[in-house]
Amino acid sequence: MKPLITRRGGLTAAITASTVAAALFALPSSPAQASDAAAAKHDAPKKSKTVDLQILSFNDYHGHLEPPTGTDGTVTTTSGSVLAGGSEYLTSELRTLRKGKPHSLTVAAGDLIGASPSMSGLFKDEPSIETLNNMDVDVSSVGNHEFDEGVSELLRMQYGGCHPTEGCFDKDGYSGADFEYLAANVEYKDGVKVTKPKKAKTYGDWFKASTGRTVLPPTTIKKVDSVKVGFIGMTLEGTPELVAPAGVKDVTFNDEVASANLAAKDLRKKGVEAIVVLLHEGGIPPTGATYDYDCNSGSAAGISGPIVNIAKTLDASIDLVVTGHTHNSYNCSIPDPKGNPRQVTSDLSYGRTVTETTLKIDKKTKDVVRNQVTSKNILVDRDQKPASDQTKAIAKWKALAAPISNKVIGEITGDIQRSVSRDGESSLGDLIADAQLAATRAAADGGSQVAFMNPGGVRADLTYAGSAAGEGDGKVTYGESFTVQPFGNLLVSMDVTGAQLDTMLEQQWTTQTDGSVKFLHLGVSDGFTYSYSKAAAIGSKVDASTIKLGGTAVSPASTYRITVNSFLADGGDGFTVLKEGTNRIGGGVDLDAFNNYLTANSPVTGPTPNRVTPLP
Repeated sequence: MKPLITRRGGLTAAITASTVAAALFALPSSPAQASDAAAAKHDAPKKSKTVDLQILSFNDYHGHLEPPTGTDGTVTTTSGSVLAGGSEYLTSELRTLRKGKPHSLTVAAGDLIGASPSMSGLFKDEPSIETLNNMDVDVSSVGNHEFDEGVSELLRMQYGGCHPTEGCFDKDGYSGADFEYLAANVEYKDGVKVTKPKKAKTYGDWFKASTGRTVLPPTTIKKVDSVKVGFIGMTLEGTPELVAPAGVKDVTFNDEVASANLAAKDLRKKGVEAIVVLLHEGGIPPTGATYDYDCNSGSAAGISGPIVNIAKTLDASIDLVVTGHTHNSYNCSIPDPKGNPRQVTSDLSYGRTVTETTLKIDKKTKDVVRNQVTSKNILVDRDQKPASDQTKAIAKWKALAAPISNKVIGEITGDIQRSVSRDGESSLGDLIADAQLAATRAAADGGSQVAFMNPGGVRADLTYAGSAAGEGDGKVTYGESFTVQPFGNLLVSMDVTGAQLDTMLEQQWTTQTDGSVKFLHLGVSDGFTYSYSKAAAIGSKVDASTIKLGGTAVSPASTYRITVNSFLADGGDGFTVLKEGTNRIGGGVDLDAFNNYLTANSPVTGPTPNRVTPLP
């Protein structure tokens, strides 16, 4: 067939007859059909100019595979306390929230491991990572507890491999975290030789970033419907005060704002406009705030703590700040340096809540439409069906832990509680100090006269009610005592002067970057007493004349023999004066001292916490 020739506008086109026929058949055969075609074209959904990204976030999981007990397992709501938490229910909640959401990422703000119950802690938190992998976590910042056993152990947690001294804990070995840990402000010191972890396929590819030779990548980029979303992960700058110094001696913990701003600049160079910070540092809402506490929109009036100033000064290109560390739940809008609204979120701990944030991202600008960001904290109650894969994981690790964990080591006559807020004397803190003094009082064991316990080292209450192991009411199992003291610190006895004791007591109070005062109330052994003034200035809180040992005033010039754990002995929690202690003698493990005390003195009644007297 010869082509038909047509001319239009001086152009010549060759059209075959079949082409003409196809075109004719494609035309509407009647005016009504033409009208229907036009209507269909008009009614067709317009291509969206934005994409919605669901971000599910949580923090401070601390290896709580099983539902936490006591006050750790409840959440304050407007109608009272509700049981919540544990990996089975957190996983179910995450999976429910993801349904119907084509674009969803699950992120965390650190302390996913460390200070864990015995089921995870006995196995170096490999169980914690396994359950987090089951949750399909995408990315997390490191927290201070990720460094409890040092940088090398954190790298093993990320990349896998059996423990260097304890070997493999189960037949499957350990393959590492499926999600990415980020550490934008944790940098190797100059001159430190960096060795690639054995199981890492690549390591250090990010060393040329503005943040330097960080122990883990500073950032990661996720593609969401062709839009790049960048994540920056960090821990608090004060991490060295919260972990054993030996494990972090080769790294520095840089300023959070400076590090995040450098990382954000690097992300923008890669074409990333939507940026999220995951930061293990947090704030404190008012006393009694419920889990869904919503700060005053557009201001920081409803929250205090370090995160307020941090959030105000983070680069304006950062669109969302996910926080943790304080175990407090809140949603705040704190303006960025340009005055634009920016969400700052945090959850409780132990899987009791999860935050759902929706970021609306403009496909043209590739940036978050800041005034359309929404966040809400969601209760992870135990009324929902538990995730079966997590139930299976718990059963596996429980069976491995049972021979050790379920052994009864002592008895108590009632609940013995810690100070959750850490700013008050607690029965359990004092009891642990009593146990440490008993373990080191003999001349051959250290010759100690008094012992002190840091409140952050007391991780759970001792509860009278029997556990699921079936040991019975009042019985304390090894697993329960391990959960109280999971760090495995050694006891250290040393000489200090009375003046240094006074300084140590004053170092319980420190001024934070936002001007607030932090008070870490030490547990004290029986026979040691003092008083302090709530209203007095920092550095002058303790009346030196009231510091007494066995009823006798402590002399500033005299020498006294004290016992603390190795964390405190190295200046942890800001008790730097203890690094000056002399004639040091190492003792046994703190948990062993506690267990031996419970065994020798059962049934034990928690001491009345009145060894320290607070004054107006």
